[in-house]
Amino acid sequence: MLKATLRSFLAHKGRLLLSALAIVLSVAFVAGSLIFSDTVTRTFDRLFASTAADVTVEPKNDLKSQLPTGATETVPASLADRLAGVDGVAATHVDASVENAPVVDSANKSVGPTTGAPTIVTNWEITERSPVKLTSGHEPHGGEEALLDADTADKKHLGIGDTLTVQAQPGSFEVRIVGIATFTTTNPGAALVFLDTPTAQSKLLGRSDAATSISVDAAPGVGDAALKRRVSAELGSGPYDVKTAEEQAKSSAEALGGFLDVIKYVMLGFAGIAVLVGIFLIVNTFSMLIAQRTRELGLLRALGADRRQVRRSVLTEALLLGLVGSTLGLAAGIGLAVGLIKLMSAFGMNLKSTEMVIGWPTPVAAYVVGVGVTYVAAYLPARRAAGVSPMAALSDAEIAGVGRPLRVRAVVGGVVGAAGAAALAGCAASSSTSTAASLLGLGVVLTLIATVIAGPLLVRPVIRVLGGAFPAIFGPVGRMSQRNALRNPRRTGATAAALMVGLALVGGMSVASASMSKSFDQQIDKTLGADFVLQNANFVPFSHEVTDKVRATDGVGLVVRQRFTPVAVKLPDGKRVETTAAAYDPRLDDVAHITYARGDTAAALGDGRIAMDAKFAEDHDVRVGSTIPVEFPAGRKTELTVGALTDQAGSGGFGMQGGLFFGFGTIEKYVPGGQDSSLYVNAAPGTAPDRLRPRLEKTLEPYPQVQVRDQADYKKLVHDQIAVLLYLVYALLGLAIVIAVLGVVNTLALSVVERTREIGLLRAIGLGRRQLRRMIRLESVVIAVFGAILGLALGIVWGVCVQQVLALQGMEALAIPWTTIVAVVVGSAVVGIVAALLPALRASRMNVLAAIAHE
Repeated sequence: MLKATLRSFLAHKGRLLLSALAIVLSVAFVAGSLIFSDTVTRTFDRLFASTAADVTVEPKNDLKSQLPTGATETVPASLADRLAGVDGVAATHVDASVENAPVVDSANKSVGPTTGAPTIVTNWEITERSPVKLTSGHEPHGGEEALLDADTADKKHLGIGDTLTVQAQPGSFEVRIVGIATFTTTNPGAALVFLDTPTAQSKLLGRSDAATSISVDAAPGVGDAALKRRVSAELGSGPYDVKTAEEQAKSSAEALGGFLDVIKYVMLGFAGIAVLVGIFLIVNTFSMLIAQRTRELGLLRALGADRRQVRRSVLTEALLLGLVGSTLGLAAGIGLAVGLIKLMSAFGMNLKSTEMVIGWPTPVAAYVVGVGVTYVAAYLPARRAAGVSPMAALSDAEIAGVGRPLRVRAVVGGVVGAAGAAALAGCAASSSTSTAASLLGLGVVLTLIATVIAGPLLVRPVIRVLGGAFPAIFGPVGRMSQRNALRNPRRTGATAAALMVGLALVGGMSVASASMSKSFDQQIDKTLGADFVLQNANFVPFSHEVTDKVRATDGVGLVVRQRFTPVAVKLPDGKRVETTAAAYDPRLDDVAHITYARGDTAAALGDGRIAMDAKFAEDHDVRVGSTIPVEFPAGRKTELTVGALTDQAGSGGFGMQGGLFFGFGTIEKYVPGGQDSSLYVNAAPGTAPDRLRPRLEKTLEPYPQVQVRDQADYKKLVHDQIAVLLYLVYALLGLAIVIAVLGVVNTLALSVVERTREIGLLRAIGLGRRQLRRMIRLESVVIAVFGAILGLALGIVWGVCVQQVLALQGMEALAIPWTTIVAVVVGSAVVGIVAALLPALRASRMNVLAAIAHE
């Protein structure tokens, strides 16, 4: 049996190749994502571990902001001298560093990276742990000299003698580049500007006696943990956070972890799609191979092989296929990781492929995925092969695959589908976002499974409609192509299912994204009353001088500032919620239209007042007049009275979770030194907005990071952000289509082999080669369009349910992008034509007499 299995595997290696490609793709994405993330993690772990001081003293801040505040928390610089006398301390250093100070060159072009990495302006303090070294020029001295990192200097074509403007929170100032510093470790993609320590303290922090942290070096023989205990004892219960080098490195790695997780999960998403679609391909391939080998399997049974041996023989072939595919996929994954490393280098993160990390979990995961998926996918066809009696196998050329199995499918598919439909109905009816999201996930999974199970039951009614015009248009060739697609519903259903999965995903996300875009458009139209909104990218705040210069611009009437801060609120039901709150100037009603359930803007922005979303308030037993303890950064605490409740659906999303906002007096009192995130600007009476815009743009020329947007620009910004998600879905769709095309090609190729004698007879009675190719193409097209319609119908239902979940967050508009859906159906027909090219060509080149004699 082993010899027979190996010979069978080698005899069908060409037919199994396309199935192996699906395994290779899925394993490559799994292995590539793990190798890449492990490499980046190891590289940055070494960087953080080598550059962190033995002990670091930072301002204590337990609140993490979803949006930056622009405020820089500091500690007294005098702590350095105080800690220098602690037993076991070898040296202390003052750190003065900010990540929110844009830097521009003499042409007002930003020097910072465009990849989202920070522009760090810091003091020049070289120790043995420093990640850079001076390679040309000299160290900065005085308030007009600076160093620039070599990578940024090269990208921005800057050198010694060039002038930079640093837009710090206390105010902008010019510096001249007097030296270039080169990274000795991995460059994380940031731009670095170095000043001397007194300049950094006074011009970045606004005070010569302030520091962002204090670095403490341990004396020989003193451990980090012991030094931390001594430093903590010296500082007492002050508002400081003391960390060892290991803790500091871990904290830095966690901050980077979110970025790495995005890349990892995106790639694992591709792997998941490849695995899911590949399962259909493998099941179909083995089902058809077994159907074609019923005579061979029957002979083995007649010669004494029992059912277990036949089943084991088929599963052994699957294991061999899985091993081959996993090995090739692992190699492809290494290549994919190398490509990602080079891609990240192009974006400024200079990783080295020679330091690539391939840990033991990577090959284990690769072979578990590749071999496991193939084994599972081949199990049902193997059982089917073992269940055929010797005499039935010897007398039949193919297992029909109809009758009772389809009745079982109808029952199982109906039960699973009903459960899925109930879950989706519950999602649509739910008033809780978390419950609705959970029911949505359950409903999507169950309806997908039900459609896959019951797909063959839909083949005959749907394809009779789709191919109904074929006989009239293409004559007997059209009739035969339609009947070929109807011949084996299970096979047609499994082939179409591979395409269905990808198109269901793109259909659902297209409806969701179109609904989000329409909802945001409606909210912007409804809530935004300002002529212009001035914002930085990703709500990164800008310095106060921007606000001052905008106010001084000719033709500017009203300017309303927006500023963010992290807060923690303790609610009457006992829960403590950490979120981000916004602050606004008093005349908010002149630039925004907020719907209030109770109270008004004056009550919301009054001294000692706070506003929140009415639904959030109801969930936590809050009423107008309730007193809420609020915690701000650096441990500052107060109690605020609820002055107004807003209708979040009509508030335009002015707050984050809970919709919290208050007046500017509150944020300036408890978060001093913060910066504005947005300016809402109205033209002065007598000045048309279209005349004011060029004046604002001229005012902001020295601040290229700040953009002037009107309502149309704001909508475009939102649409572009949603489009990023949609592009990812389209990429997933592309991968699914590639594998689905492989599936259609495989099915048609095996079908041509299976129908060799039939094709020979058709050719003998006068069917031309062109007619034969057309017949196979039409069969492929009708299968592909069947899969597309099934997938899009399912996707539209999912998309509508996703919109119901979004409606609970205020995005109530439903939009179905019919143009996209029609384009996808037309594209599916093209996919069917492309997939049929090689099988149709092969069929048309068959020798007629040899085909008739084929058994």
